[in-house]
Amino acid sequence: MQSIDEFQIDLLWFYMLHSIMRKPNGKSKKHSRSVIGPILLSIIVFIIFSLGFFPIVLAGKLLLYFLAFDKLWHFLLLPFIIYLGVVILIISEISISGVIIKLFNIKYEPGTYEYSFGDKNTFKWIIVCSLYTPCRKIIEIFPIGAMKNIYYKLLGMKIGENTLVGGVIKDPCITEFGDNVTMGEYAIIYGHIQDYSKGTITIGRIKIGNNCVIGAGAIIMPGATLQDNVVLAAGALMTQNQVLEEGKTYAGIPAKAIIMTGNTKV
Repeated sequence: MQSIDEFQIDLLWFYMLHSIMRKPNGKSKKHSRSVIGPILLSIIVFIIFSLGFFPIVLAGKLLLYFLAFDKLWHFLLLPFIIYLGVVILIISEISISGVIIKLFNIKYEPGTYEYSFGDKNTFKWIIVCSLYTPCRKIIEIFPIGAMKNIYYKLLGMKIGENTLVGGVIKDPCITEFGDNVTMGEYAIIYGHIQDYSKGTITIGRIKIGNNCVIGAGAIIMPGATLQDNVVLAAGALMTQNQVLEEGKTYAGIPAKAIIMTGNTKV
């Protein structure tokens, strides 16, 4: 008997995007794929984000049971109640989307794929992006403390001990951080590159070793590796599949090893 991790998302993709779209005529198949894919995606996103509203609805119902808003002090509490409601909604949406991705094992693998709803790996990437991107924007605005790392782990990201994940992680499920890593504000880690001219998406795993520092505003491209004890200076650019060697400091565009002196500041 198959587990949820083995068949849930594959079953969804197969029946909705493969069996339904199998037509004798290739043009009809392509047309069906272009129509059914976005519809299916919209349904998935609608259901999952709608589920995120249940806690706030239940909290509102419970609140009205205790407060009839027929006294002045009830209205004085209203700003605090609204703020608490926003916090509950944010935590709920983040938690439910993360749990769904974890439960159904919606993860994509490194490689180059056709940018199409008909490609299973690309379809998984599109689903994750549709659920993760709104939550990522929320995380960038509202501080949620330790829950940020918990959410990333639900999405499949590996995070070591005593690690600060700042900046933006575009593809958590193919990103790995070691122990004692610091990622500065506005730094961005890309796990994918889309080529619209070729109709492809290239996905590359990112690995950050132990005791690394990623400076503010640095950019890391797909397939990049930072070995242990590497410092990537603020504003530096790691190119696709670049490897930064252990114990060195890198700066510039593209990132190159530099020799640190007493007057050099990163």
